[in-house]
Amino acid sequence: MWSSLFDKDSVTKVEQITLPQSVVGQGPCTISLTDRIPVKRPTAAIMLPTYCEADNIVNLIREIKQLKPDSLIIVIDDSSHDGTAESAHRLQEEYDNIMVFTRPTKLGLGTAITDGFKILLSLKNTPDYIITMDADYSHDPHAIPRLLETAEKGYDLVIGSRYIKGSKIIGWHILRWLISRIANFIASAMVGLKIRDCTSGFRCYSKSYVKSVIGTLHSQTYEIQIETVKQAWTGGFKVKEIPIKFENRKKGKSKLTKAEFKGFLSYVIKTKME
Repeated sequence: MWSSLFDKDSVTKVEQITLPQSVVGQGPCTISLTDRIPVKRPTAAIMLPTYCEADNIVNLIREIKQLKPDSLIIVIDDSSHDGTAESAHRLQEEYDNIMVFTRPTKLGLGTAITDGFKILLSLKNTPDYIITMDADYSHDPHAIPRLLETAEKGYDLVIGSRYIKGSKIIGWHILRWLISRIANFIASAMVGLKIRDCTSGFRCYSKSYVKSVIGTLHSQTYEIQIETVKQAWTGGFKVKEIPIKFENRKKGKSKLTKAEFKGFLSYVIKTKME
């Protein structure tokens, strides 16, 4: 395994991996990967944005590797104080194709996803598909094959939906469910999306779609989910929802704060006014 330390004054490209300049400017960050990187391009990359997920990250990566052994897993960790990144590093001794990108501070889900996109696109062998999912087991890794199978039928964005026939939500209080439904209704109505679940983070993106929109993604936090759907819808990309089982976080608290929900509403309103 090799690991390199970067700061705003250092070189930002090592071999074929390029770090996003916006993150390097925030302070020191590290990126590491196993030295057993197969020459063959992996079909899919699984992106796991994390903050304090040490209780889950090891088992989740093991499950993903059992389901999709040739997948590239990229952990984007915002300097978790519970050792999340260190736990992921240890798995690099066991498995091929695991990358760990540690950012200098908590910078938001939106930037984590766009940073992950940029790193993956900088690889010599960029995977054909990129899956994003939560690392807290609210998203069932066993749904990954279905996301990929659907994308391989020609869809550019496949959304694991909580609100279509066949889906299921476990462990949500009625108020949490209501907030989510209202958020999705507002997003669909105001932004003009014919999607039932615009805010689901369990998704599969095609490489061609990511390449097309990467320069226009500006979301900082959870509004990234709506922004990417909107870009796909307005850009003429094929979008598909499939039902998933969503289970409330087994450990820890919900990451969606009032401030983030307010930011989400502000984004929707701003988008409608453009």
